[in-house]
Amino acid sequence: MLDTLGRPLGALRISLTDRCNLRCRYCMPEAEYAWLPRRDLLSFDEIVRITEAFVALGVDRVRLTGGEPLLRAGAAGLVRRLAALPGVADLAMTTNGVLLARHAAELRAAGLRRFSVSLDTLRPERFQALSQRATHPDVLAGIAAAAATGLRGMKIDTVVLRGFNDDEIGDLLEFGRTVPAEVRFIEYMDVGGATGWTPALVVPRAEILATLTSRYGPITALDRTGSAPAERFALPDGTVFGIVSSTTQPFCASCDRSRLTADGMWLRCLYAITGTDLRTPLRAGAGPDALRELIAQTWRQRADRGAVDRLGARSPGTVFVSAASLRRDPHLEMHTRGG
Repeated sequence: MLDTLGRPLGALRISLTDRCNLRCRYCMPEAEYAWLPRRDLLSFDEIVRITEAFVALGVDRVRLTGGEPLLRAGAAGLVRRLAALPGVADLAMTTNGVLLARHAAELRAAGLRRFSVSLDTLRPERFQALSQRATHPDVLAGIAAAAATGLRGMKIDTVVLRGFNDDEIGDLLEFGRTVPAEVRFIEYMDVGGATGWTPALVVPRAEILATLTSRYGPITALDRTGSAPAERFALPDGTVFGIVSSTTQPFCASCDRSRLTADGMWLRCLYAITGTDLRTPLRAGAGPDALRELIAQTWRQRADRGAVDRLGARSPGTVFVSAASLRRDPHLEMHTRGG
């Protein structure tokens, strides 16, 4: 099933909650937030039913996100149910790692296949300045616990901010070797919640590569396979890392991902202003066939190229949406739509 630009429906990111236990300045820098009403959050039964409809239409990769997904009680039980769905080839979780040490083994036993953990700095004082929390040791413990489960393919996600952690690029790569995990450097994106974004804070892909080349020598670009957001590269010794360059070099042409918020809003693009409400028809009694038809018709009409359009329209000092708009509609928030 293809959209108007020939992109298949292949991956679904499911947000379990819009809440987070960090307040990172690139995602949740404001003092106060408008939260989704608790009564609107999808139950695990509803998440499974919606996921079944997506899988029947071709989705084979599912990722659980937040906010922070491990704030949702019983997440391992949902993992167990999703892992049992025929057709789900990859079931992953993106987490900030704060609670991961106590849950990693249970998640692995439930059927989770991969972890992606956010780590923007190796320095506790910088972590606290960025996140407004003193939980850096908990994140490191979570990464160690995830590695101890024996699952392969762990990723460490690092948002690179000029003047904050751009001097740690090589050190983070070295840390990734010890885990082991593949480090993915992410350009700072001007999406919902990034109310402090400016072009001056963006460290582009070309600069990240130049920094690593000066430290390690020639870097080899690896052939891109599938529709993963990261371009992958290898150091001279074979160490692999990735760069997600959606701010300066968007990859909309190959994007097969969509996002389901914790209250059932389906978004076809990280930059989307509006989405499709799947919760209301589900709670009104829509069966599997009706859900599949709604999803199929909507995807076939998809023409989103949010990052490309944003790049063309971007002007210095602008942000994706204002803080006032975010307070009026929490669905615009990065932490609501699963990053």
